[in-house]
Amino acid sequence: MVDVLVVGGSGLLGRALVRRAARSGARVAATYHRHAPSRDGRPLDIRRRDDVVATLRRIRPAAVVNAAFDQGDWATTADGAAHVAIAAVDVGARLVHVSSDAVFSGRSGRYTERDRPCPGTPYGAAKAAAETAVAAIDPDAAVARTSLIIGGGESAHETFAHALVAGTASGVLFTDDVRCPVHVDDLADALLELAGSAHPGTYHVAGPEAVSRHELGTLITGRALPAGLRVDSGLPGARDVRLDCAWTRARLGTRPRGVREFLSR
Repeated sequence: MVDVLVVGGSGLLGRALVRRAARSGARVAATYHRHAPSRDGRPLDIRRRDDVVATLRRIRPAAVVNAAFDQGDWATTADGAAHVAIAAVDVGARLVHVSSDAVFSGRSGRYTERDRPCPGTPYGAAKAAAETAVAAIDPDAAVARTSLIIGGGESAHETFAHALVAGTASGVLFTDDVRCPVHVDDLADALLELAGSAHPGTYHVAGPEAVSRHELGTLITGRALPAGLRVDSGLPGARDVRLDCAWTRARLGTRPRGVREFLSR
C-alpha cells in the first residue's frame, strides 16, 4: 500500500513532495501529465474522471496530495480537482488539496483562512471552484492555500529574476505586487503534515514575510533589477494579497521560514 500519492508530481512542488515524503520513510507514488518525475511516475490526465478513479483504485493510497494545476485550463484546475476528490473518497484516502492566494482579489490586502474567495482572474476563479468542489465532495479534506513558491533556483520567479540579470529576458518586476513567498520544502513539509492528520478545513501555508515581486527578485539575485508598477501594466491579477496564517500556525508543527531567512547568503 502507498502512504502518499502526489498528483501533479512532476512540478516544482510535486517533486519536493515526493522527495520529502520519501526522505521521511513514507511509501510514495506520483502521477504526471506531460513530464515524468524521476521517482515512480504514473501518467494520468486528471480531466478524465474514470481514469482518476481507476488509478487510485490500483494504487490504494492512504493519503493524496493534489498539487496539479494548469493556469490556462479550467478543466485541469477545477474539474480535475473534483475528480481527484471523488476518487479519494472512493478509496477512503485522506485528501489534501493545494490551492492558491489567486482566489483573492487583493482589495482587502490581508486574508485569513475564513475569508471567502473573491477571485479577479480566470485562474483564480478555477482555483475557487476547485475549493468549493473539494469541500462539497469530501468534507473531511484539507484545502491548503499558498503563495509564491520559491526554492532551488527552479521556480518561475527565480528563473525570471536571474534571466533579467543575465540579459536573456526583458521586462520589469513590480513594486506594487505583494505576496508572502514560501520555500518549496517548507510548503511540502506542511502539506505532508496535513496529509498525516485528520483535520479538515481551509489552511493558509505561506511565508511570514510580505514582500513585493521586485524586492523578492532583489533578494534572489543580490542585484538591482528593473522596476515597474502592475497598476500601470494593464495585466490582470491582484496587486496585494497577504495570507494571514495565524490560525494555521496554531495547528501545525511545520513553521515556514521567512523569505529573508531562506534566501540569506
